[in-house]
Amino acid sequence: MPPYTIRLFGDPVLKQKAGEIDDVDGALVRLADDMAVTLHEASGLGLAAPQVGVQKRLFVYDLQDGEGSKTIVNPVVSEHRGEWTYEEGCLSVPGLVWPIVRPKEVHLTGYDLDGNEVSIEADEIVARLFQHELDHLDGVLLLERLDPDTRKEAMRTLREINLNGGLRSGTRSDHDL
Repeated sequence: MPPYTIRLFGDPVLKQKAGEIDDVDGALVRLADDMAVTLHEASGLGLAAPQVGVQKRLFVYDLQDGEGSKTIVNPVVSEHRGEWTYEEGCLSVPGLVWPIVRPKEVHLTGYDLDGNEVSIEADEIVARLFQHELDHLDGVLLLERLDPDTRKEAMRTLREINLNGGLRSGTRSDHDL
């Protein structure tokens, strides 16, 4: 069983903005390690602290490229370019995906768990992953990125799912970030 339960759509913690981190200490490193285990158990690409009920500005991600999981503390996207539509899902809205338009390229800065500054130029899926996790840190769910008609349909689908017993953690799509 993973160390954390991933919070699902409807949990108020997902709508709150996470606070800046002033100090990287042992407790924060343990949090990131436990989040990485939770991420791997969920077979996702990224997991933001609010998704496990912790209101801190950090996320973990694993590109499944053999390098293992990485943590970004106090991330900021300082530049973005282009546009890319992709079927995007979320571990907090498991099993559902929608076409979402986001910038194709981003420049992300932040800090690693050793306190070193990180600067990453990313495109396509990695850029999308970073933007998705930053949205979580700002209390924004992917549903808010949908056009009005698609959002209305998505909310209808979520209401139907709720009437049939609700979302189930562990249900996933290949597009869950």
